[in-house]
Amino acid sequence: MIMSLSNNKIKYIRSLKDKKFRNEHNTFVAEGTKLVFDLINSCECQLIVALPEIINIYPEINSMSKEVIIASPNEIKKATFLKTPPTIIAVFYQKKSNINKDDLKNKLSLVLDGVQDPGNMGTIIRIADWFGIEHVFCSEDCADVYNPKTVQATMGSIARVSVVYTDLKKLLEELSDIPVYGTLLNGNNIYDEKLTENGLVIMGSEGKGISADIINYIDNKLYIPEYPLGVRSSESLNVAVATSIICSEFRRRSLSK
Repeated sequence: MIMSLSNNKIKYIRSLKDKKFRNEHNTFVAEGTKLVFDLINSCECQLIVALPEIINIYPEINSMSKEVIIASPNEIKKATFLKTPPTIIAVFYQKKSNINKDDLKNKLSLVLDGVQDPGNMGTIIRIADWFGIEHVFCSEDCADVYNPKTVQATMGSIARVSVVYTDLKKLLEELSDIPVYGTLLNGNNIYDEKLTENGLVIMGSEGKGISADIINYIDNKLYIPEYPLGVRSSESLNVAVATSIICSEFRRRSLSK
């Protein structure tokens, strides 16, 4: 155990704000007791930096990481990405997800097409976790799941949800025997449509929605109606909010059967 956080270690932690360095080191940062302990059993831990009182409360921390450093509040303040410095910061190795595509045929999965905002990305992963959705597939231009803002927004759900970046067209072609749903302004009222317990649900980007070449793969176009019906209020729903409504309706239908 090391008793002080060096400037080099602070620079290393801070560098992981940049995707280039996260990929170079194959690591990412998590901050806060709940998030760190949620991840500790699913991701290999490279480094833990904590205040002395945290080490005293959780002595098992000493065996959870390759390196443990006891830091001062000022040292943690220099290393953190948060406005309010946490009591613990950890660096984890990125997870490698192995997907059995045959297994997907009996499950509901999310497909994200160009979701740009790290906060939205993290919230969607948290929503997937809440509704028991194990897999989230992302286009290559989606926000990085290991962006510090995304990691924090997942509130630990990144430990339980598999997030895979892939060529969506290729994925949808390979899974052509699975129902594909998509949310569109010209879709059919979701509350009137038949929904299956399995399938792929595509959510589009914040500004452009689902891209034209991906729309072609959608079997069932869904729309979340405004209220009162036919009276348009806001232009659209936030993608994370829309994802939550869609997932809730799919699960409600499966529970009522």
